[in-house]
Amino acid sequence: MTEVTAAASGPVPEQRGDGRSGAAHREKPADGRGERPLERADRNMIEMLQELRVAQTGVQILFAFLLSLSFTERFTRIDDFQRWTYVVTLLLTAVTTGLLVAPAAIHRMLFGRGVKAATVEIGHKLFVAGLAALILTLVGAVLLVLDVAVGRTFAAWAAGALGVVLIGLWFVLPLPIRSRNDAGSGADGDDRQ
Repeated sequence: MTEVTAAASGPVPEQRGDGRSGAAHREKPADGRGERPLERADRNMIEMLQELRVAQTGVQILFAFLLSLSFTERFTRIDDFQRWTYVVTLLLTAVTTGLLVAPAAIHRMLFGRGVKAATVEIGHKLFVAGLAALILTLVGAVLLVLDVAVGRTFAAWAAGALGVVLIGLWFVLPLPIRSRNDAGSGADGDDRQ
C-alpha cells in the first residue's frame, strides 16, 4: 500500500524501477489532464483498487452466506436441482472472488518492477471478467433462494430477469458513451494508458 499512498502525492522516482533518472521522467510530455504516463498509471491503479473494494465486499458477504447455508437444517431437505444450483453458485463465487482479488495480487507480485501500466491493463481485464462472473454468481444465488422460497418457475424468471438487468447496467449502458468517446478526437484521459 505504500506505493498507492505515495502515488497520491505524485510519482516517486525510486519506486519506478525503470532505471531512468527523475529528470528524464519529468521531461515526458503530459496528457490533457496534466499527467505524465506514470502518474496516469498510478491514478488508474488507485481508482481500480477502490472499485474492486466495492465488488469484493459484496462477493465476500455472498460467499459467507453460501458457505453457512450448507450447515442449516433445511439444506438437508433440498432437491437435486437446488443442490446442484448451490454447488455451481458456490464454485462461481470462489472463481469470482479469485478474479476480483487477482488485480491486487498481481500488483503486489509486480511491485517495483516498473510495469505499472501493464499491471493496470491486466487488472482491468481481470476486473471485467470478475464482473461477468459476479453476474452469474448473483443469478445463481437468486435462483437458489427463490426456488426454495417460492418455487422454480418464478425463480427461473426472476433470476433470468436479474441477469438481463445486470448485463444491461454493467456492460450495455456504458457502450454508447464509450463509442462516442472512441469516435471523438480526444479522450478525457480517465483510463487511457
